[in-house]
Amino acid sequence: MNEPNTGLRSRLIDVGVELVTTEGVQALSLREIARRAGVSHGAPRRYFPTHLELLSAIARRGFEELAGQGVAALGDGTASPREQIATLGSVYLDFALTHRGMHELMFRHDLLHSDELGLRDVSLPIFSLLVDLVGRTRPDADAPLVAGALLANLYGIAQLWTWGSLQLTTGADNVVPLLDTALEAHLGREG
Repeated sequence: MNEPNTGLRSRLIDVGVELVTTEGVQALSLREIARRAGVSHGAPRRYFPTHLELLSAIARRGFEELAGQGVAALGDGTASPREQIATLGSVYLDFALTHRGMHELMFRHDLLHSDELGLRDVSLPIFSLLVDLVGRTRPDADAPLVAGALLANLYGIAQLWTWGSLQLTTGADNVVPLLDTALEAHLGREG
């Protein structure tokens, strides 16, 4: 257990990521993270003076992963702005549905210090890219508002799909038609 300070700090975040992934946001107590990391319950406080700082560091990992998946999916960026938005929307919904606990944590700004630990440094560029693409798709629109409304719509789709509500009410067997409908609602008809 003689690891450098950064090693223990990283391990605490790793344990938090694993915990939120397997058990959800409600399981993210300092005591449980310390127990699973094999350290005293006070050890996390040396690296994260508050619980919110540790949660923010865990959420940062989620934003980094989501951003990485988005960049990889966009490839060389030669697709039209609307196609890029559709790709990012698909990546977002896939992430939200396969990383449910992390997704919930990432957007719980009531639980996070978004201005600390570089959380905004990883979350705002993703949104800025969406705003840019919306602006290029709909130059007549207030791009930040349309991008925000689209993100809220996608978040709602992910949450309602997780709860089984959309399958019941729409009869859809996957989220693709819902994504397509949300894109049309916010961006207009394609072509």
